[in-house]
Amino acid sequence: MRTIRVTAGDLSVTAELNETDTAEAIWRALPITARANTWGDEIYFGIDVHLEEAADSQEVVELGDLGYWPPGHAFCLFFGRTPMSRGNEIRPASPVNVFGYLQDDATVLKQVPAGTEVTIERVGEDVS
Repeated sequence: MRTIRVTAGDLSVTAELNETDTAEAIWRALPITARANTWGDEIYFGIDVHLEEAADSQEVVELGDLGYWPPGHAFCLFFGRTPMSRGNEIRPASPVNVFGYLQDDATVLKQVPAGTEVTIERVGEDVS
């Protein structure tokens, strides 16, 4: 299990990465620091990882999912509805590669304003 910490201002949450090529590429790129953009209840920012849309990319995600958005080379944190959502679903602008999920309460990210510096770093890797 690969665990990362996402720090935005005074707020910090942890996430677990899944076993995908997208997760591997992002893990290798850490640490990453960027400025948060917001789109509804989503934080996203461009990262220096350039991947194609995965065969299992998702048009609708779950609360707390981490996604990679190929058109913008962006790291996305989903914590609620976006402007594209229908009903209570969480819908990215276009399909994302889901590569992990937040272990903490994702809704705390509502406190993060656009422009906040966000740092993503490795916490640990269980190789068992």
